[in-house]
Parts: sequence; structure tokens; C-alpha cells
Amino acid sequence: MSEWWTYRPEDFLLFSPRVYWRMFELHNAALWPLHPVSLAAGLGIVLLLLLRPRQGRGLWIALVLAALWAFVGLSFLWNRYAAINWAIAYAAPAFWLQALLLAAGAAGGLVFDRRDIAARLGSVLALAALAAYPLVPPLFGRPWAGAEVFGIAPDPTAAATLGILLAASGRLVFLLLPVPLLWLLLSGLTLHTMGDPQAWLPFSAAGVPVVLLALRRLSER
Repeated sequence: MSEWWTYRPEDFLLFSPRVYWRMFELHNAALWPLHPVSLAAGLGIVLLLLLRPRQGRGLWIALVLAALWAFVGLSFLWNRYAAINWAIAYAAPAFWLQALLLAAGAAGGLVFDRRDIAARLGSVLALAALAAYPLVPPLFGRPWAGAEVFGIAPDPTAAATLGILLAASGRLVFLLLPVPLLWLLLSGLTLHTMGDPQAWLPFSAAGVPVVLLALRRLSER
């Protein structure tokens, strides 16, 4: 038996890149035509962030995000991804926890009222997640059928949520950041282990909000 230190990260992958990306094609085919609906929900949230804040908007933003996180956790992670990677069965509950925290935030006064530069750039990040992820597959020689869409696939959902949360204030804000950040890091590591150049996308989507939050903290001091 080979010594354990001779193994490489890719030796522990339970699936091939072909199986991984085929999973998105099957998922999209099963859920179409929900994609325009979820994208419209994301665009609607970003538009609400750019408008002058009004009472009640934070409630709807948080509830829509909560519903999407619960849906992605069930439909993609639990019902599909866990079939090729048993470890994802332990990640799906984190998505449901995120949904519960968002719902609690909706009831507990989570407000999307920040208008500083970090919040503005957060809206740009959210828009980029909505628009860029569906456009990525042809850049890497994959079919459009495997596109990752906000509210349907986990990566754009997590990336857009982080951008949206940069405009939020309230007691639960920092409890809402770890799950999307950790998911994007896990996704980036998975893609990196597969040798997929798209790994830079989830890594960047996780890194940019962290930098913006750090700069906000420095400016507030």
C-alpha cells in the first residue's frame, strides 16, 4: 500500500470533471423554466438596493434570499450533488441554516440601508454574479446547458448573496456571511483540484467581499 503522503488532492475526488459539469446540465434541464424567474428575483433585489430605502423592503429581500437558499440546498445539493459526492450531504444543512438565518433576519430587523462605497460595490458584485456565471461555460469550452444560474446553482447564489449583504445592517449580518464564504472556498478548492481554470471565479467572489468589509471597518475607525 502506498504511503499516505504520496496521494495528491485529486486522488480523493469522487467524480470526474465530465460528471461534475454534466450534473449542471441535468439540473438545468430538470428545472427549466425556473431560471428566468430566479434571475428576475435577483435583479429585483439589486434594484431595491439601489433605490432609496423604505420600510418593508428588507423583509422581502431577506425572505426571497431565504427561499432561494433553501431551494438550492434541497434541489441541487441534497437531491443531485450528494449523489456523486457523499460529503455534500453534510453541506446541504448549512444552506438550510443560511435560509433560517435570513428568515430570522427578516423578522429581526435586518435592514438593507447602507449607502457607502462597500455597499455600492456589493451591488456591482451581485450583478456580476447574476450576469457572469451564466456566460462562463462557452469560455471554457462547455455548452450553455451547463450554465450556473442564481437561485438554481449554489455558486452564483452565494456570490450574489455576499454582494447583497454588503448593503445590510443589523445584528445578524455577520452570522449571515460564513456560509456563503465557506461554500465559495469549498467550490473553488473543488474546481482547483479538478484542474479547472474556473476556480478563480468562486475564490474571487469570496475574496472581494472580505476586502470590502475590511476597508469598511478601517474607514469606520
